[in-house]
Amino acid sequence: MQHCDSIWTDLALVTMRRGSLEVERGMMIAAHQGKIVHVGRAREIVDFSTDRLEECDGRLATPGLIDCHTHLVYAGDRSSEHAKRRSGATYEDLAKQGGGILSTVKSTRQASQEELVREALPRLDALIAEGVTTVEIKSGYGLDLANELKMLRAARRLAEERSISVRTTFLGAHALPWEFRHDPAAYVETIIEEMLPAVSVHGLADAVDAYCESIGFSADHVGRIFAAARKYDLPVKLHAEQLSNQHGAKLAAQAGALSADHLEYLDAGGIAAMAQAGTVATLLPGAYYFMREERKPPVAALRAAGVRMAVATDCNPGTSPLTSLLLAMNMGAVLFGLTVEECIAGATINAARALGIDDRTGSIETGKACDLAIWNVDRPDELINRIGYNPLYKRIREGA
Repeated sequence: MQHCDSIWTDLALVTMRRGSLEVERGMMIAAHQGKIVHVGRAREIVDFSTDRLEECDGRLATPGLIDCHTHLVYAGDRSSEHAKRRSGATYEDLAKQGGGILSTVKSTRQASQEELVREALPRLDALIAEGVTTVEIKSGYGLDLANELKMLRAARRLAEERSISVRTTFLGAHALPWEFRHDPAAYVETIIEEMLPAVSVHGLADAVDAYCESIGFSADHVGRIFAAARKYDLPVKLHAEQLSNQHGAKLAAQAGALSADHLEYLDAGGIAAMAQAGTVATLLPGAYYFMREERKPPVAALRAAGVRMAVATDCNPGTSPLTSLLLAMNMGAVLFGLTVEECIAGATINAARALGIDDRTGSIETGKACDLAIWNVDRPDELINRIGYNPLYKRIREGA
């Protein structure tokens, strides 16, 4: 008889193995030392001894949700910008006036690490309350060495304050800081020669990101940053084709990027490159909605090409102040035309792929982390259908 720490029985399982939404009823999961050691029929429980047995009364269980694109750590507030955009100001207008990202940079630089942690915790708690067990958090509101390191340390601290897995991403190439506003090449050199080595030495980042856009960084700048990231064995990802087509997604795919994110202006060449490279398309419907964009990501073309799609909140203070992954999934369905299967895969196994951790989490399989969300619903489509309704019954992270 095999001993394990915990068993959950009488579950309706959505394992997301091979990305499938198939529901298997009358199932059980056994976990030991934080890992899944058995997935099978509830009748197989007789083969196990356990310290904790929980009957789940037929409730639906999915992998723990994964929010694979957030800017969760920041200071300050940009609610006034929303009113300005409603009056006709564009995101580009606000950025050129010193608003947008640079407004948050000013507040974040003035905040201590402890203040950043304290401000981020309510946002993180909102995600946790909806069954999120892994979250990616980017830097990018420091834009100098000391403050980028401060942000990354604050993000890592969140994993000590709460039971959640945190993946950190260095986004030094988020915007041009004021001190380099007339010399982008010098700032890119600072990222490559000063910031990246320090981030690597301190082991503070799991990946490197950049913002490839007309108001961000050019494809040439991004290529140089990606080449430097490779020297430190850091995987890359990219904000691409959000406001215009800079061919960033193709560049990212050619660099073997984990993901390219936003993608409203993605073209056929970018789709083909992503399909060939296995780069995940991370869709961010919260930003599309909040910025009242009119051009949608080419979901049908991505689907036809076999590009895996993830869904994330893009939680940030200016363009997607969203702390509900369930709502992001609903938006993915309503605004972008994703299927229920694509929404749930997008917040589980494909989100894990977008972070390079699908060998560890994202599906309910033997050997993976026992990260689960157990829901007070009967069918998967109920998770996508309702707005403002949180049906979470229990969240399990690493078996606890």
